[in-house]
Amino acid sequence: MTSEQQRPRIGLALGGGAARGWAHLGVIRALDRMGIQPDMVAGTSVGGIVGAVLCSGHIAAFEQWVRGLNRRDVLGYMDFALGNGGFIQGRRLMRRFQEAFGAVDFADLDRPLAVVATDLYSGQERWLREGDVATAVRASMALPGVFTPIRLGEEWLVDGGLVNPVPVSLCHAMGADRVIAVNLSGGLVGRRIQSPVTATASDSSDDALDEAEADGPLGWWHRLSSGMRDGAEALQAQFQRGDADAAPGVFDVIATSVNVMQDRITRSRMAGDPPDLMLSPRLAHIGLLELHRASEAIAEGEACVERMAPALEAVFDH
Repeated sequence: MTSEQQRPRIGLALGGGAARGWAHLGVIRALDRMGIQPDMVAGTSVGGIVGAVLCSGHIAAFEQWVRGLNRRDVLGYMDFALGNGGFIQGRRLMRRFQEAFGAVDFADLDRPLAVVATDLYSGQERWLREGDVATAVRASMALPGVFTPIRLGEEWLVDGGLVNPVPVSLCHAMGADRVIAVNLSGGLVGRRIQSPVTATASDSSDDALDEAEADGPLGWWHRLSSGMRDGAEALQAQFQRGDADAAPGVFDVIATSVNVMQDRITRSRMAGDPPDLMLSPRLAHIGLLELHRASEAIAEGEACVERMAPALEAVFDH
């Protein structure tokens, strides 16, 4: 390209996928090494979180924080709220996000950002581009049944992944000439997952579920995710595909259903509004709420970009 005016405006569409979304950090790092800087970002759910830290200039500090998370840290951010539209209120996470990218308005970001949410009662897609960034992000990540919905104006908003898991269309609406999409749902359909806090032999002593915690938040979440089964059977429950004797627990049903839904919606929307290039990190081994596995997800995000480097160079030739 001979001038900045001739360079196509690049949009980055960051898909939803809870803990797998830390791969977005690796994708952004690897794209930057290639000299590819997005001019605008659209994000759904965790894609909105990462988009916010990128556009607010706090991505390095945020990456350092997520790399340091362990299971106990994750549970510490889970303020349980049975009977309020979801298991988790998300207020503690909101406070942490505000610490990460500040009490910032969309207008104060260093590049355009938009996040996707869903109006719970109309089912309509909502593009959030004005007002408080942290509130918009919290609405976008309100996974039904897990996080409580957020009221914004006259609407109750939930996870944008219900309608637009990888917001390519939003990037185009924002004026992008070319769009890189990051899809976190590839390879997930047909797989079953284990409890997000199940202790294994490889866990450190800090992460293992001990007897003293059995009646606390860790034990409560573990019993919930393993279908409320008692004793040692619950602690050892591993949901493997094809095991007819292991009935799926609440968390297994929610997470696996989300995987199916997002995969099908993503396929449908991509058929009608495809990106210029799709990045699909291999993340099927990371569970929905395994937020403590950030280093693995980030590494795979970088590796995915490296695998796609020839295609990226062909499409985004500077």
